[in-house]
Amino acid sequence: MRAHSSATTTSSIAVATPGPERPGFGTLQAALGVVAFSLTFPATAWGLEGFGPWSLVAVRSVLAAVIAGGCLLALRVPLPARRHRAGLAVVGAGVVLGFPLLTTLALETSTTAHAAVVVGLLPLTTALFSALRVGTRPSRTFWTAALVGAAAVLAFTVQQSGGALTTADLYLFAALLVCAAGYTEGGRLARVMPGWQVIGWALVLCLPLTVPVAAFALTREPVQLTAHSVTGLLWVAAGSQFAGLVVWYRGMAAIDIPKASQLQLAQPLLTLVWSVLLLGEHLTVAAPLTAAAVLVCIAVTQRSRG
Repeated sequence: MRAHSSATTTSSIAVATPGPERPGFGTLQAALGVVAFSLTFPATAWGLEGFGPWSLVAVRSVLAAVIAGGCLLALRVPLPARRHRAGLAVVGAGVVLGFPLLTTLALETSTTAHAAVVVGLLPLTTALFSALRVGTRPSRTFWTAALVGAAAVLAFTVQQSGGALTTADLYLFAALLVCAAGYTEGGRLARVMPGWQVIGWALVLCLPLTVPVAAFALTREPVQLTAHSVTGLLWVAAGSQFAGLVVWYRGMAAIDIPKASQLQLAQPLLTLVWSVLLLGEHLTVAAPLTAAAVLVCIAVTQRSRG
């Protein structure tokens, strides 16, 4: 993608620079991102009905990159500044590649409900990465509520798994780490460039890896195109991998990374609902109790002051 004239570049940069947004609107955008993400595991389960794990992850990334690249080309967005490219690489490694691959491998042997509650620890993990990376210092009330919410999610997970960690759990815990790093770096970058460009460039930067992996995996893993598998693939590509991350990063930039991350405490509970409605999975009595505890924690963290 070539740089344009000085006037055009200046104009493009002016358009690309995000202006101030109301915190309420930022919260709404982050919440929309959470809703999009809550459908990721059920959509992945659908996708696995017709694709192998490597094919599903690679093809979803390529499709999302095509959407993002088309938007970047259509709007003649200039290449990101060199100082931002390392951060975009972290976003790509964590959000585009690491998290989708690890969670997809986990979902081969785990239910979506179980995976959802394990990944419910992501808000606390993201807050920790944020404190280390960008120097945020949330209040004690914030941390207390975040820890209580994480403890509720962890207790639910242990109760569901009978107290024993599985290989799927190890995949999921690794996914927490790489995703938290990608969220933190993406939230930081979204303060200086539009959120859709953060994930857009991260997807495009991963194309030299995702295209050959997709081509290879499709020749090695069986493919069965069904209504479920195609719908699942399209959602994780367009909804989870691109559109959801666009509003998520914009929301993180507007209301700060730790507070936005706490909205994700609602994500596993939403995923539980989708797992029942879309996959026919059964919930235990502990689900509504966890929901009540988590929603209280969300209210506390959103009202606290760092």
